[in-house]
Amino acid sequence: MGMTMTQKILAAHAGLAEVKEGQLIMADLDLVLGNDVTSPVAINEFNKAGFTEIFDNQKVTMVMDHFTPNKDIKAAAQCKQCRDFAAKYDIKHYYDVGDMGIEHALLPEKGLVVPGDCVIGADSHTCTYGALGAFSTGIGSTDMCAGMAKGKTWFRVPSAIKFNIIGKLPKYSAAKDVILHIIGMIGVDGALYKSMEFSGEGLINLTMEDRLCMANMAIEAGAKNGIFAVDSVTTEYLKGRTDRQFKVYEADADAEYDEEYTIDLSEIKPTVAFPHLPENAKTFDEIPEIKIDQVVIGSCTNGRIEDLRCAAEILKGRRIAEHVRCIVIPATQNIYMTAMKEGLLEIFINAGCAVSTPTCGPCLGGHMGILAAGERAVATTNRNFVGRMGHVESEVYLASPYVAAASAVAGKIAQPTEVI
Repeated sequence: MGMTMTQKILAAHAGLAEVKEGQLIMADLDLVLGNDVTSPVAINEFNKAGFTEIFDNQKVTMVMDHFTPNKDIKAAAQCKQCRDFAAKYDIKHYYDVGDMGIEHALLPEKGLVVPGDCVIGADSHTCTYGALGAFSTGIGSTDMCAGMAKGKTWFRVPSAIKFNIIGKLPKYSAAKDVILHIIGMIGVDGALYKSMEFSGEGLINLTMEDRLCMANMAIEAGAKNGIFAVDSVTTEYLKGRTDRQFKVYEADADAEYDEEYTIDLSEIKPTVAFPHLPENAKTFDEIPEIKIDQVVIGSCTNGRIEDLRCAAEILKGRRIAEHVRCIVIPATQNIYMTAMKEGLLEIFINAGCAVSTPTCGPCLGGHMGILAAGERAVATTNRNFVGRMGHVESEVYLASPYVAAASAVAGKIAQPTEVI
């Protein structure tokens, strides 16, 4: 029996000719990631274990993004601990306020991940890098500790679900709608410890930003990882970002999948995930009038330049509703600069939005937009669990940048055609 894309990458990094579902392997790592929340725990374990060196100072990265710029003394202490550790071990890819970004937008932008890589990160949305044809998955801080010290970790080889992508998205439908549709279809545990593998003739119609968004939310279906077949879109994105040689792994024709689905992009409609699970996906023919208090446009899911352009298209020449707060967060400094040069920031500010420096901030209820009891937010983020963005009696509705911007203008959950 043949192997999937994920299985081939894991086999290569384990030094094996083949691997099978359920097999336990020890695999070499190409990158180990931590942030300001998870790295301090890993550092404490690293010191407790008596380690005195990291396996490769080019293959460990730390990004200060969750509670930065620091929101309080504890956040400041966490970042200082990471900063001191990075200096001690000469970690080359350490990113702090001023040159950092939201980790899962920053690392692809910096060219730190290439097709065929094996990546772990002490953050559940590390699965984002599967958009580049890499195996990448979230792990715990103790696993990060071991990865930093030894450059390898163990995995149980996952089975897979195949998604055959065909067609092209209609105007005002987005990749966020695609992944919300998929999660609504299979459920938040529909891909539990499986690889979500995306291929098909329709991939050419999905940009790298689209793929990063979709791979990012594989974990919201319970997946071990999400991964996209490598094509011309992938190689074009990598040009000028890296000079690393890489190997492309393709699934065998006789690879075995637990399930197979065909997703026709042309049939995807604007979609909103209702509280308190991403699987509560609804299209606008089933959404009643729901007034909102806040909109957040940003995050590791939808804070890239293409996302900001989509939001600006809706907000240009319009004002957000009087009772709504709209927070726009470019995911990296480079995205911020590009948005400024293109005049997007002016559009946002003229519309009545607040524009922030890169941060995860409100997505995890960190800062820069905490919700009070009874408040509702439409967000381009990835999770809408109870209390995710503040008070346990607040509500978060997940949507694309198009829908989020339209909702800000309408003062209620709305699709773009309602305000343009």
